[in-house]
Amino acid sequence: MFYLLESYFRKMQKTFMQYLKNKNFYFNFFFVLLIFFLDRVTKIYVISLSKNNFDNKLFSSKYLDFTLIWNEGIAFGLMSFNNDLFYNILSAIILIITIVVLILALKNKGIKRYAFLSIFAGSLGNLYDRFFYFAVPDFIDFHFDSFHWFIFNVADIFITLGVIIMIMTEFFVKNESINE
Repeated sequence: MFYLLESYFRKMQKTFMQYLKNKNFYFNFFFVLLIFFLDRVTKIYVISLSKNNFDNKLFSSKYLDFTLIWNEGIAFGLMSFNNDLFYNILSAIILIITIVVLILALKNKGIKRYAFLSIFAGSLGNLYDRFFYFAVPDFIDFHFDSFHWFIFNVADIFITLGVIIMIMTEFFVKNESINE
């Protein structure tokens, strides 16, 4: 068992070292950093606005509201628990999935790589909040009359875009995965 893990980590290390030598490494790193930065800036801005307001509704228009809520669950507030053990287990599972997405990004190229990097960067932004705020601030609320879509944030936008691009590439683009 230990030998299999050691072999797997050596293979991962080799893949990562090859990736570092790739000339696109810096562009990919900047891509992830840009998404993470956009997410952080918007969340910090909204949190600071909410501290100055008495209401969580920060902006309101006919179809869009900015309403700060703290999401302790996963997407759309699902699996929100009042139990720290469940929250920690859920956070650990999300961390593992984020690492798997990074590995998939390293093993792919082209548009698939950027789809995975988009998912990774968004997940990284939400993980940051989970570990530092113990909840993810969501604030973008699209609505039509009394029908409200789920409240989300910038990281969720990039995760969703990455997933949509992945679905589209499965239907329309030849698989460019590196099979080594």
